[in-house]
Amino acid sequence: MLKISSIRSFLESTLFFWVGLTLIITLAGDSLVLPDWLQVIGRSHPILLHFPIVLLLMGLLFFWIPGIDKKSEIREIGEISFLAGCNFAGITVLAGLILAQEEYAGEILTWHKWGGLVVFAGCILLYFFRSLNPNFIRLCSVALALAIIATGHWGAGLTHGEDFLLAPIQSDNMEIIPLAEAEIFDDVVQPILQAKCISCHKEGKIKGELRMDYLEGLQKGGKSGPFVVAGDFEKSLLTQRINLPEDDKKHMPPKNKAQLTDEELLILNEWVASGASFDQKLVTLPAKNELYQLASVKFEGNKIYSFKSADAEAIAKLNTSFRSVQALFPESPALDVSYFGISAFQPNSLADLQTIKNQIVRFSMDKMPLAGIDLSFLRDFAHLEELHLNFADLDSDQLKVISGLDKLEILSLSGNPLNEASLENLAKMNSLKKLYLWQTGLSQQDQMRIINALPTTEIEFGFDGKGIIYELNSPVITQKTSIYQDSLELKVTHPIKTAEIRYTLDGTEPDSISSPVFTAPIFVKNTGKLIAKAYAKDWIGSKTTEAIFIHSGISPSGFSLLSEPNSKYRASGAATLFDLQKAEASNHGQKWLGFQDAPMELEVSFDGESNPKEISLSLLYNEAAHIFPPAKVVIQGLENGKWKVLASQTPTVTAKPLPARSELLNLELESTGYEKLKVTLTPLPHLPKWHPNAGSKGWAFVDEVIFNE
Repeated sequence: MLKISSIRSFLESTLFFWVGLTLIITLAGDSLVLPDWLQVIGRSHPILLHFPIVLLLMGLLFFWIPGIDKKSEIREIGEISFLAGCNFAGITVLAGLILAQEEYAGEILTWHKWGGLVVFAGCILLYFFRSLNPNFIRLCSVALALAIIATGHWGAGLTHGEDFLLAPIQSDNMEIIPLAEAEIFDDVVQPILQAKCISCHKEGKIKGELRMDYLEGLQKGGKSGPFVVAGDFEKSLLTQRINLPEDDKKHMPPKNKAQLTDEELLILNEWVASGASFDQKLVTLPAKNELYQLASVKFEGNKIYSFKSADAEAIAKLNTSFRSVQALFPESPALDVSYFGISAFQPNSLADLQTIKNQIVRFSMDKMPLAGIDLSFLRDFAHLEELHLNFADLDSDQLKVISGLDKLEILSLSGNPLNEASLENLAKMNSLKKLYLWQTGLSQQDQMRIINALPTTEIEFGFDGKGIIYELNSPVITQKTSIYQDSLELKVTHPIKTAEIRYTLDGTEPDSISSPVFTAPIFVKNTGKLIAKAYAKDWIGSKTTEAIFIHSGISPSGFSLLSEPNSKYRASGAATLFDLQKAEASNHGQKWLGFQDAPMELEVSFDGESNPKEISLSLLYNEAAHIFPPAKVVIQGLENGKWKVLASQTPTVTAKPLPARSELLNLELESTGYEKLKVTLTPLPHLPKWHPNAGSKGWAFVDEVIFNE
């Protein structure tokens, strides 16, 4: 008995020691600097926590043994077990508080942390007031047991995810997403990140300061750099880590976690290579794109067809300036045929399709002038499932032909006025799964009639949109090249023909009143930027779209770089700046010269009677990748043996990261009586405070230097 008393006394004394340490760490918070060796104790938290849970729950059971007050030996064992559990709970809480100083944060951590403290405090109180009314103590023991379970659940959420406990009994029904609606990031990339990465990069556990449980966290990146940089494997944290050897300590996922499959690894790599877009649809990628081929098979619509593929040469011949013939999805024999361009449409070209009549599954002739054209050729398409004839000026006789296509599943007739005979023909098409009848002039009574006739068909009649204002999508700028020597044609189009396109050429944003209206192609003979915006009645104006155009007038007779670009971004050296080939903003690993540690100093000379009066610098900006506008650009001219400043400019730095983009700096020279020119471009010495890597050096990227009179 003396031995048990000594153990009890020792455990009670140590219990207060753990209480003291817990109070110090809890109250000190983030201001407390802990030595590295204590981090080892902190990281033992997941190992320690299971033992006190067992001891505490076992000790709590003793409070429920009937007549335990009369059984001193059993009561003694229960109290000592519970007291030991209290001590181990104190050690576990201390380890958890130390571990939380590392890379854990968020609401789940807060609940887990305070849950652990409540359990520890509850254990101490229950032990020292165990002699109170037995019924009250039993009630308290139940509450403490529930607190232990809840705290453990929050801890599991930190390590394994919030739905870890209930995941086995949750519904595993997944929404089937049509291929046409699938988005690359949301539906292809993000599920991989959720399965293999988010457990270490989410609220409550943010390794490397990288959060992957919400989009802004991904776009911000981590302490080691941006999560992804479009087209750049070296700068993208994602591709850096997933392609390291598995035994490398920086390899992700860690080797004790589930690894990426070969297919998942390919998808993530191809996503970065294809531009790392967060809002692009999968179908916008070329059919031959490897990411499209890897991902498209995951979505609805990739039906297996048993018929033979059409001859590849025959398909190639059928692709013209007014007709597209493509596989429905990679490796499929099924074909998707579309006509476009009203002025180029020739009715006799429909006969050409007889060579692929057994492979056509989807056929579109939207807005084609089909009035009076015999559509009986559609009957030859043995496997036609989807037909789009919107705004094609169809009559009831043509719809009678269409109603006989018994394998048709999707039919779109929007924009074609329908009469009584047309409705009768449509009512016979029981095989239809979807029918689109927007702007067909049907009354409410006619709509109910067709709904009743086709009860299993999903029918869309559209809506009038009254009271709802939508934003127009941006216009599209078309130009053959960015750098030209004579003149350049610029075209601006918009899919909504009634939209009014306003534009500017001076770098300002166009408005709906004073800016010129685009009505015909613009021919430019200078260097500048076209900015366009679409407006329409009852619509919100679109976002701007822009394109730079660079007139190359005078070529230097000699040039040299006095300072070398960074060895990673040197392209073809100084010759890159005068090759008249515009580099892509999405891939700064090629054709860009990058400067970080030293300014770019370029000397150029000219032959001839006149020297340039204007200099244009083609630059890359991509704040997420640390590529910023230069801190300063200075142009000097050598006159009478002395360098004189002829122009200078300090570009504005944005207040937030923007997508990768090409920009143009134009500088007019004060004098042309110089013998040589020196162009000095100084990188930003310190990234702004809002940047995740504030204070570090910025990059300056340039691909062309253009001179004009």
